[in-house]
Amino acid sequence: MALLLNIDTATENASISISKDGKALRTMVNNQQRDHAAWIQPAIEQILQETQNTAKDLQGIAVTAGPGSYTGLRVGMATAKGLCFALNIPLITENTLRVMAYAATLQSFPNGDEYSIKAGLKNATILCPMIDARRMEVFTALYDLELNIVEKPAALILDADSFNKELENNSILFLGNGSAKWKPVCNHPHAFFADVIQTAEHLAPLAERLFLQGKFADLAYEEPVYLKEFYSHIKK
Repeated sequence: MALLLNIDTATENASISISKDGKALRTMVNNQQRDHAAWIQPAIEQILQETQNTAKDLQGIAVTAGPGSYTGLRVGMATAKGLCFALNIPLITENTLRVMAYAATLQSFPNGDEYSIKAGLKNATILCPMIDARRMEVFTALYDLELNIVEKPAALILDADSFNKELENNSILFLGNGSAKWKPVCNHPHAFFADVIQTAEHLAPLAERLFLQGKFADLAYEEPVYLKEFYSHIKK
């Protein structure tokens, strides 16, 4: 059982939460993507005060390691690693797409066990979180309803034939901001779409399980999961 700080700055909405025994005590969200770096340190100080804790009370820090925004991932990882080093506590990392898939199980099955990753979905047998990676490219993966990997995280350029094989034998729930550009292209009857937004509150129970299992990241060598090289357009 642990008191954890959970950090998610991988997408357009940054968030942090303080969790005890896998349940979020308090969650804070920032909707200004370009402001994540300036927001996060004051937010951590505030959330500790509001939950009547200090940094020294923390037993570990969890962060969504990616994929996602390059800048956002660096902000979250640097913040988490710096605090872990200063406080001499373990670092826990989780894939952003897996956190999104977990969030879908809660939001699609609100009357179920809030922290059970085995909760069923009404129309889907596979979960497909998608993060917009510009143009028709997304970061995506496939998970079963227990969050086991069916197709590992990857960068994918969407076209009309994407997921045809998987959709033949499965009902797939597509979610995340990347699914918005996939929805007009996909007309398969086994495809379903949901508006799901993950926060650090959804990271909390996954981080608790990793903490109890002793699955900690290497503080010196852990890096964000980018999935593809950084590209910056040079103006002429």
